Amino acid sequence: MIKNLIFDFGKVLVDYDFEAFFRSYIHDEERLRAFTPLLYNERIQQLLDREERPYDVLMEEIIAANPDFEEEIRYFNHHYSDIVTGEMEGMRSLLTRLKGEGYKLYGLTNWCSKVRQTMAQYEIFQLLDGYVISSDEHLIKPEPAIYHCLMDRYGLTPQECVFADDRPENIEGAHRVGMQGIVFRNAEQYERELLPMLSM
Repeated sequence: MIKNLIFDFGKVLVDYDFEAFFRSYIHDEERLRAFTPLLYNERIQQLLDREERPYDVLMEEIIAANPDFEEEIRYFNHHYSDIVTGEMEGMRSLLTRLKGEGYKLYGLTNWCSKVRQTMAQYEIFQLLDGYVISSDEHLIKPEPAIYHCLMDRYGLTPQECVFADDRPENIEGAHRVGMQGIVFRNAEQYERELLPMLSM
């Protein structure tokens, strides 16, 4: 029986748009094309999500490696929460209903420590009964240890959990530790795929 519903944050509970954020500040198209991949790439995102060194130290290292873009990187750092564009449509009302039906709601996200700015801005995060953030644990999905961290902290049984994430590899990671999972696209699709799992 499913008792616990677990959610990634970005592209599941809230939406974000790196490209639009950078475009609003960098108006030279050539410079934008050169700059965007410096921060919005898998290696840098994993480095920040894992945060084995303090976020500000990591940002200074990125600046040192890319001095020609210091101004843009510092702007990104100072306006980080502006990357998030709002709650995912329909998700707060859906989570409110599921919580009212007795399901426990948890978060499991790859995000740097700046995520707390976002969590303070959006009401949807107040619905969570607990969460694990990668930068707190220095672990990232889809490593098994971060899923186990969530389960151990809140006394969850994997077979009683459904995990929603927009990245298939993170759902595969959940499967490997015994959870069911849904690759998230939108609230309607998530609910449609969730309901049969809840009735089993």
